[in-house]
Amino acid sequence: MGNELHRAALRQSELHAELSPYWRVSVVDVTGSTQVDLAESIRAHTAVDGDVLVANYQSAGKGRLDREFIAAPSSALLFSLYKKVMRPRDEWNFIALLTALSISEALVGLNNKVNLSIKWPNDILINEKKIAGLLCQADNDGVIVGVGLNVDMSKDELPVVTASSLYLENFLQLDRNEILKRILKAFEENFQKWSTHGSAPFVSKYEDLCSSLHRDIQIIWPAGDPTAAVATGISPLGELILNDGTLVNSADVLHLR
Repeated sequence: MGNELHRAALRQSELHAELSPYWRVSVVDVTGSTQVDLAESIRAHTAVDGDVLVANYQSAGKGRLDREFIAAPSSALLFSLYKKVMRPRDEWNFIALLTALSISEALVGLNNKVNLSIKWPNDILINEKKIAGLLCQADNDGVIVGVGLNVDMSKDELPVVTASSLYLENFLQLDRNEILKRILKAFEENFQKWSTHGSAPFVSKYEDLCSSLHRDIQIIWPAGDPTAAVATGISPLGELILNDGTLVNSADVLHLR
């Protein structure tokens, strides 16, 4: 039966009861994309601040830079959340880093011996293997954050050899309901603090977890040739600071061995 014994059903009534009133959680079995569904709800004026949509399976899930993200049914935690944002628009990019930090804090709370890090801007790694990614998109006066976390995927279910899962990294807690509750509670606390104080309370925390700093990396620009670089820090707007003073706000990063 493989990992199926670990794959407890998502429990909407429990999630909604324990996370209200800040979050309003809905569970669907199958959808194309929770991100697209929430965006459509916003356009139809049926979405409200704090909506969370969780799916057992996504047939058309997308990650950052329009990458495909497909996982076997119930093997991953797949959700999108919608939050209205009061801070200036030029600060919104930091929400991706804030989400990555919140997920990291929630996971470390489940296994404080894990070698967890963040690859800028928002890939969660354990032992340099990716276990989670996220996608942020602005929509009118708010932001939709989509998250994909590999929970109990076996090795042959992983999309690439550079990925891993909580199951493969020996996490004892594999109930997606409990993991989602921890992530949303961490995000709620951090988002409220960020809404009041901006990124200042979080930059050093993020830098401490960011494995893209102080090492040889390659910047993969959306258009143009890759650039070899070393990053030294994170700006208040969430940009990657290179050692020549360049600020990177839209690119992918490759960690060089």
